[in-house]
Amino acid sequence: MALPIINSIASWILKKRIHDMELFLKYPNEVQEELLLQLVTTAKDTLTGIKYDFSSVINYRTFAERVPVSTYEDLEPLIERTRCGEQNVFWPTQIKWFAKSSGTTNAKSKFIPVSPEALEDCHYKAGKDMLCLYLNNNEESQLFTGKSLRLGGSKQLYEDNNSIFGDLSAILIDNMPFWAEFSSTPSNKVSLMGEWETKLAAIVEETVNENVTSFAGVPSWMMVLMNRVLETTGKQNLLEVWPNLEVYFHGGVSFEPYRTQYRNLVPNDSFKYYEIYNASEGFFAIQDSNYSKDLLLMLDYGIFYEFIPMDTYGTDRQRVIPLSEVEEGKNYAVVITTNAGLWRYQVGDTVRFTSLYPHRIRVTGRTKHHINVFGEELMVENTDKALAKACEETGAEVLDYTVAPVFMEGKEKGAHEWIVEFKKHPADVEAFRERLDLALQTVNSDYEAKRYNNMTLNKLVLNIARERLFYDWLKERDKLGGQHKIPRLSNERAYLEQLLALQVEDGSVA
Repeated sequence: MALPIINSIASWILKKRIHDMELFLKYPNEVQEELLLQLVTTAKDTLTGIKYDFSSVINYRTFAERVPVSTYEDLEPLIERTRCGEQNVFWPTQIKWFAKSSGTTNAKSKFIPVSPEALEDCHYKAGKDMLCLYLNNNEESQLFTGKSLRLGGSKQLYEDNNSIFGDLSAILIDNMPFWAEFSSTPSNKVSLMGEWETKLAAIVEETVNENVTSFAGVPSWMMVLMNRVLETTGKQNLLEVWPNLEVYFHGGVSFEPYRTQYRNLVPNDSFKYYEIYNASEGFFAIQDSNYSKDLLLMLDYGIFYEFIPMDTYGTDRQRVIPLSEVEEGKNYAVVITTNAGLWRYQVGDTVRFTSLYPHRIRVTGRTKHHINVFGEELMVENTDKALAKACEETGAEVLDYTVAPVFMEGKEKGAHEWIVEFKKHPADVEAFRERLDLALQTVNSDYEAKRYNNMTLNKLVLNIARERLFYDWLKERDKLGGQHKIPRLSNERAYLEQLLALQVEDGSVA
């Protein structure tokens, strides 16, 4: 069958899903309430369901009164029992897959349960919806005349007792139908390679001669791959390698620090960027229009959402609210109940609602990745925006960064200390530091208040990282590739001190 015909048929099938989405767009709260009751009813005979008497839960209020909000540490004993072969603990269907994730805040591995329902009704459904929304907005797309270059996790799958674990991307690839591999590159064999450097070379070798029309992966690691492609081929930009490129589906870290560099890699104004918000625990939101920075919260993936206002998070005033009570413009920690048996589970992410009908969000950071030592309430969203603005004004380009507080000592005031690795250094480091500090004040009024006349905070400290510093830091911790990411903000200095100690040469300090 000719490729254009395949493209037309695939587009038609995928776009039929738009009509299903209209239900949760029109009745978001009703869809969520009904979904919660379905989850509770399904799990009523599990150990968790019996413990909290799910059989008599009749609405959200009774559910919230009985079931406590939990962290991974709270659920770990039940998860470990399931990993050892016990079933019907927190979900009735067989749980044999576990997405291994340590995130960016904890060296200890987490094993997130992945049920058959989570695979089909959440992750795979979201993958199809991602394509559906893109195709619906781009009628002339020829996406399926070529292949998608996917960059997933760098770990293979492992068997332990009666369970199988590995990166979520490896689990998804291993469970995909055989025909899905025909529309993707590299092959499953290369995608599941364990050693990052070997895998990188193999991906380049397999993909440079393919007709690639889209990318999918984490921006920081995808950029490493893209630069390797240009080095290998001797081309000036990616359109010289793959002239039919249309779109990049990205997630995992903020795109803002990398936006300019990708425009240079793909110098075509019609090339699209579509952001997604997914994690080992589930697939949550998808950009639903061209050139937007807002993501549509997907409400029919077997995930029930709750939110903790960040102005009460971790205090004795902390409260948890359903979707029906969220407000536009406020930061919330995300709590989920899922079709893999995660009951009122704190994901660790923070989001801000940009609209309520429909419910669109922006990911603003991590609950553990913010700085509030001096009452400045600095979020990753703030630092990403400020950094992008400072780069735009100075012509610099950034690869990675992290920020920590400089604690007050005696009469010395506090500050924020940055370490930044540049792809393209600013001509004047002091001017860059000045622009960055002013940009932070523009995007965060609390930081501005603390910086006023150096009342509480002195001007930020800027360390220039040596080449590959962050790469080497991740390599030491066996965190190259996949979903691994640099911790952007911390209320402590541990990450920063580790990076500074790893500097072989003295960084420039402004």
